[in-house]
Amino acid sequence: MLDVPIYGRIATLELFRPHGETQDLLFIATERYKFCVLQWDADANEVITRAMGDVSDRIGRPTDNGQIGIIDPDCRLIGLHLYDGLFKVIPFDNKGQLKEAFNIRLEELQVLDIKFLYGCPKPTIVVLYQDNKDARHVKTYEVSLKDKDFVEGPWSQNNLDNGADLLIPVPPPFCGVLIIGEETIVYCSASAFKAIPIRPSITRAYGRVDADGSRYLLGDHSGLLHLLVIAHEKEKVTGLKIELLGETSIASTISYLDNAFVYVGSSYGDSQLIKLNLQPDAKGSYVEVLERYVNLGPIVDFCVVDLERQGQGQVVTCSGAYKDGSLRIVRNGIGINEQASVELQGIKGMWSLRSATDDLYDTFLVVSFISETRILAMNLEDELEETEIEGFCSQVQTLFCHDAVHNQLVQVTSSSVRLVSSTSRELRHEWHAPADYSINVATANATQVLLATRGGHLVYLEIGDGILIEKKHAQLKYDISCLDINPIGENPNFSNLAAVGMWTDISVRIFSLPDLNLITEEHLGGEIIPRSVLLCAFEGIPYLLCALGDGHLLNFLLNTTTGELTDRKKVSLGTQPITLRTFSSKNTTHVFAASDRPTVIYSSNKKLLYSNVNLKEVSHMCPFNSAAFPDSLAIAKEGELTIGTIDDIQKLHIRSIPLGEHARRICHQEQSRTFAICSLKYNQSSTEDSEMHFIRLLDDQTFEFISTYSLDQFEYGCSILSCSFSDDSNAYYCVGTAYVMPEENEPTKGRILVFMVEDGKLQLVAEKETKGAVYSLNAFNGKLLAAINQKIQLYKWMLRDDGTRELQSECGHHGHILALYVQTRGDFIVVGDLMKSISLLIYKHEEGAIEERARDYNANWMSAVEILDDDIYLGAENNFNLFTVRKNSEGATDEERGRLEVVGEYHLGEFVNRFRHGSLVMRLPDSDVGQIPTIIFGTVNGVIGVIASLPQDQYVFMEKLQTNLRKVIKGVGGLSHEQWRSFYSEKKTVDSRNFLDGDLIESFLDLGRSRMEEISKTMNVSVEELMKRVEELTRLH
Repeated sequence: MLDVPIYGRIATLELFRPHGETQDLLFIATERYKFCVLQWDADANEVITRAMGDVSDRIGRPTDNGQIGIIDPDCRLIGLHLYDGLFKVIPFDNKGQLKEAFNIRLEELQVLDIKFLYGCPKPTIVVLYQDNKDARHVKTYEVSLKDKDFVEGPWSQNNLDNGADLLIPVPPPFCGVLIIGEETIVYCSASAFKAIPIRPSITRAYGRVDADGSRYLLGDHSGLLHLLVIAHEKEKVTGLKIELLGETSIASTISYLDNAFVYVGSSYGDSQLIKLNLQPDAKGSYVEVLERYVNLGPIVDFCVVDLERQGQGQVVTCSGAYKDGSLRIVRNGIGINEQASVELQGIKGMWSLRSATDDLYDTFLVVSFISETRILAMNLEDELEETEIEGFCSQVQTLFCHDAVHNQLVQVTSSSVRLVSSTSRELRHEWHAPADYSINVATANATQVLLATRGGHLVYLEIGDGILIEKKHAQLKYDISCLDINPIGENPNFSNLAAVGMWTDISVRIFSLPDLNLITEEHLGGEIIPRSVLLCAFEGIPYLLCALGDGHLLNFLLNTTTGELTDRKKVSLGTQPITLRTFSSKNTTHVFAASDRPTVIYSSNKKLLYSNVNLKEVSHMCPFNSAAFPDSLAIAKEGELTIGTIDDIQKLHIRSIPLGEHARRICHQEQSRTFAICSLKYNQSSTEDSEMHFIRLLDDQTFEFISTYSLDQFEYGCSILSCSFSDDSNAYYCVGTAYVMPEENEPTKGRILVFMVEDGKLQLVAEKETKGAVYSLNAFNGKLLAAINQKIQLYKWMLRDDGTRELQSECGHHGHILALYVQTRGDFIVVGDLMKSISLLIYKHEEGAIEERARDYNANWMSAVEILDDDIYLGAENNFNLFTVRKNSEGATDEERGRLEVVGEYHLGEFVNRFRHGSLVMRLPDSDVGQIPTIIFGTVNGVIGVIASLPQDQYVFMEKLQTNLRKVIKGVGGLSHEQWRSFYSEKKTVDSRNFLDGDLIESFLDLGRSRMEEISKTMNVSVEELMKRVEELTRLH
């Protein structure tokens, strides 16, 4: 229904309904201490901001366990726990408006959870906390709004389960609170205390089933769903019961909707809509999964590969965690799954026909060439073979064909219109063009034919039973280049409008039918003629699409009663002429634009979207819905005709390969056509949780495990790489590991393993012990560069006397706290450190040594690094910021040259785990954006993003556009885009620089015409030009 960006990381999200309100309001607080109250306006279909503000304090230590935001059940106040030792109160007045906030001191420093209790005359909170001896207790406090202080509450409870970390307040009639621990669940109130033991588990989420709070759903860390029941006699609680229902994704939220439907939101796997059944299935589970909602998070690692070898990258991610771990193959654009193909050169047009008007399926495929027409049909063996329609003229090129009423077919050639019976296939009637006037273009539907002859004559015919009637003809000033009478009104067989594209004055005109009166004339500008026009409706909204000979496409909103064209938009799809055809997929009509960049045009939320089709050039397309190939398309491309089905119509396609274990590192090897992953499997047996670590080899087409190498106990796979070495042509997989011992702070030992793939098996060729965790491996000048704890180490690949190979240490570099992320380019090595930001090292061949050349002296805790070009390096750090540093090789002094200067800063609001060079779209070298380098990143929340390095002039232009957009587009909840994107850490907050927000810039395309014009005025650039430049940016992803 709606998808709105929030300029903040949401820390708390609570629904509430103040007195006198007819609908719920939503309270949101962000991690940067902004808050807002939102309301849904159903009439305008938008979110409106009721209140907003800032709840930050100048001093205060942010809480370790995250923010807590809660709302009193009687809507007297909102409570926030943001800083250790403080509880912030935002009171409501009696009209439900928010008043000024104040802080109350809270003695408990290590707070685990706070909730409001139900049914208390004064607002009362219950606090679960840990003391300095690590024991856990519960306390209650009344909030006195008058004195702005706490009053001792009605009860408290000491010495709970050591794993207690969740409170569930119980509504009336019982009131009180449930305390969920790892081994016990306790119900506590002023008058009662009940406890039950449970199987050891960590409860991550809960959802209330009944309004009276007698039943709760609990989701634990291994994805098991339990039902907790409060047993009671009248209003007295007598005990607790817990029952296992089944398995779901690992739940982060549980919302009981109604009638046994439950939404399970997961940040470790796909979210699910489930139904709870009364009877268990064969496996004893009461849970039935109805729908899954894709979540790519957390993306721990990914690689970019071109599996189809079409010049189009796909991203393969290590997604999910624990048992919900999976690989996801993400690609952009729409794929065509080929079912059949035949070699045919020089196709000029294609149409599918049925053998009777009310047939469900198409029978014939008419294929037109420059001097003949061939008819193909499916035979009994489901093969395409040539056939005849006797009434058709097959020695000439066909201009247009269509099914007509009364079991008839229509064929238009340059000299005549033929009406043929679809059952007997014989000619029933023919309309001849006048002697000197050959037909240039034609179109038809089930009851009408419109054609144009040379000299600008427009002729309109109607189709009867066995007869073609010439109704009207009009003489136009110029020649006609394209026509369309696709019915989009009430009657599916008859159109009241005709769209006509013109030569010479380069216009598109709308005529009324049957009288051919001119209603609208729209000049397109420029010197490129319209090559294809189409009347169509998306989501019930009528449009006129008009494609030009240079790959541009215009779309207009069409008023079907007045014929008026408004809201003109122009996009560039390719560089060659486009032909437009409608087709249907899953009962929705879409448009296929055939050209050198074939595109599907579809509509979502009343907005036109364009998605690339993953094919090279396509000259013609027509739907071919035959019994053997339902819902297929016939596609003509270089020298062949293909029949195939089309993917779901959406921009990104995500294929999921569930692993049942947690993949942490991935790498592709072109030579062996395989992927290798480092993964770990959790074995949750009743006695204790154990982990097993593997290196697994997967086929890069089927994604099946074809070989596995088990690591030692306590040994983790930390890094993986495919490379080859100097004077050895073989491709190897190198894996870096660490022995993670429970008693060690930092691993003191690890291994580098070198594998070769032989006959689909992983063969260990060499191994090398290391004195720490091998966090990173890089191919480096035919050698292997490893980051081991605080050291960078270079290994040579040496041949032993007996013909075997080994890794031999050549040189190294100390001076890091932990060298976690390493990238190389030529002889340069860029290191991302745990705490000490980015440093630049250089390898000196003559001395065989690695030296530090420069470093960034800021303290950034790094999470990923990448090299953008020779001089600029990109980093991501743990406060969700991105920054770039520049090598200062022209510096006058050694000190200047030894400093990496920070040149760009930006708050992404996402924790980046990995950068990789690459692109998800096919890059056309001749397009403007073909030369722009891009980097893809993957984050903990499952976001895949793109960072593009723009040329200076384009950057300046887009920066100006972004500044203007900030003024026009206001953030939901009054949140400021400028503040949100400013670089933010404990040490400093600075405005973003040398980074632009592509999502904000692209939202220009969604604005209404008036707001576009407002921006166009201040920028002094036409709306068309602005749209064109922003559209070009969208081609980067």
